[in-house]
Formats: sequence, structure tokens, C-alpha cells
Amino acid sequence: MEAVLLVEIEIDERRLRAANHVRAYQRKMARAFKKRVKPRPLKIGDLVLRVIRGLIRDPRGKFRPSWSEPYFIRELTSERSAWLMDLDGNQFLEPTNVDQLKRYYV
Repeated sequence: MEAVLLVEIEIDERRLRAANHVRAYQRKMARAFKKRVKPRPLKIGDLVLRVIRGLIRDPRGKFRPSWSEPYFIRELTSERSAWLMDLDGNQFLEPTNVDQLKRYYV
């Protein structure tokens, strides 16, 4: 009975050590990632490209464009979304998530 308890205690200790090791590794990776990434905040009036989702079947397959034409950011909300406007002045009826946008450099 005592041998079984000792084995269970050793297993629990190993689990705790492994969990601590995983947490330390994740902190280390997050620190390395944040060191390399430059934040690129978007502002009102910036030209951006919007990602094209693959909902519609395109005969070009993997050669179809990944980003749509450039748009202006008309308004930014606190929920990480942006109201867009195309170059002709037509406004979108719903906001777009900022994660689906990338800056368009002319």
C-alpha cells in the first residue's frame, strides 16, 4: 500500500514539474514573439486591403487573389472593427474586423 502511494506522489510531482516547464516555455516563446513583432496600428483615412474569404467557388483555384481592392477606413470602433469606404465613396453596410485588413502601400 505504501509503495503505491509513493508511486502516486512521484507521478503528481512529475506532473507538476512538467506543467511548470510548459508554462515557462510558453512565457519564453511569448517574450520572443513580442520582441520581433512591430505593432502597425491603422488610422482613419488609411488605405487598406480586405481579405477575400473562399466562400464562393473560384475557377482559378489557388491562383485567385487573396486580397480585394483598396478601401479607405472611414471609422474605427473600440471593438477592433472598421467601417470601410471604397475609392468611389460607397460605404460598407457593416463593419469589418481589423484582423481581416492589411495596410495598402502606394
